[in-house]
Amino acid sequence: MRRLISFLLGTASGALIGATFAILLTPASGEDLRSELSNRVKRFRSELQEAAEQRRAELERQLDALRHPGAEIPLED
Repeated sequence: MRRLISFLLGTASGALIGATFAILLTPASGEDLRSELSNRVKRFRSELQEAAEQRRAELERQLDALRHPGAEIPLED
């Protein structure tokens, strides 16, 4: 029982110390961090969507080439 109490006290004190350091060392307010994170997520989503659209176009061109082997398919850069 004593070991369990010691473990719980150590865990609680470690969490408290970690939270204190996180608050003290954070370079911006919570609102600023949420805003920055939101902007990064939006940017990532738009880049991901753009990459997906480019890949889809490339696959559609390849499918067209397979469906019509004699026709020349213009390549886009």
